[in-house]
Amino acid sequence: MSGEVSEPEAHARALAPAARRHVPLRPMCAAPHSCSQAVRRQVLQQVPLFRGLDGTELEQVDARMTSLAWSQDQEVYTAGQRAEHLYVLASGRAKALRTTPDGGEHVVDLLAPGDLFGGLTLLGSREHTETVRAMTTLCALRVDTDAFRRILLEHPEVALRALEMTARRLEQARSSLSAQSLAPVPQRVAAVLLRLARKFGERRPDGGVLIQLPLSRADLASIAGSTPESVSRAMSRWRTAGIIDSGRRWTEIRQPERLEEIAQGA
Repeated sequence: MSGEVSEPEAHARALAPAARRHVPLRPMCAAPHSCSQAVRRQVLQQVPLFRGLDGTELEQVDARMTSLAWSQDQEVYTAGQRAEHLYVLASGRAKALRTTPDGGEHVVDLLAPGDLFGGLTLLGSREHTETVRAMTTLCALRVDTDAFRRILLEHPEVALRALEMTARRLEQARSSLSAQSLAPVPQRVAAVLLRLARKFGERRPDGGVLIQLPLSRADLASIAGSTPESVSRAMSRWRTAGIIDSGRRWTEIRQPERLEEIAQGA
């Protein structure tokens, strides 16, 4: 019957709290979007770059930013475009992608509210090295080069953190690939799931952690530096053992301690 709901879908609905449901919006691409002052300040407070700024200083930063929105699957910017803006994610989810030599897509990061992304020539980025695509309806605060330069002049502590952030990204770029390639696939996948749980997870009454993301096996494999087949095999074993459960748009870590052990190679 057309009205029937499959067992996995029913389980996902039962797990998903009503407050986290997303109401579809009309298509938009970098459309002006109105966020309340309270929401904008709360988002900016989550950004390490602006840590320590008081309410008045955050208002000064916020005054130089524009609020924009994108629909699911639309691109905020694409690899190769000139880097002219920084973004602070206000609501929704996004993924950063790089194109592989064979024309495929490799997921390099998942973005949550409070995350800073994008690039500026001022910070050493001439063009974007990755594409950022909305996974859900997305709202972000955007600042251009001139406005960000004024922020740095008005708040020297932000300028120091910007330098530290740039240096840290360079160091991570050097070390992440070699470190990831040395670990077995199950260990890498477990580490990715735990990282997603810390960033996007919701603690359940039974001690489990629910991750609600429209994330495919291919996406997960891309982040872990593996193949969808290898990821599916590892997750199937963990599902049988009761360590995790999963559906089309969600994954639940039922035994976080055991997954932590796997991630550490135990």
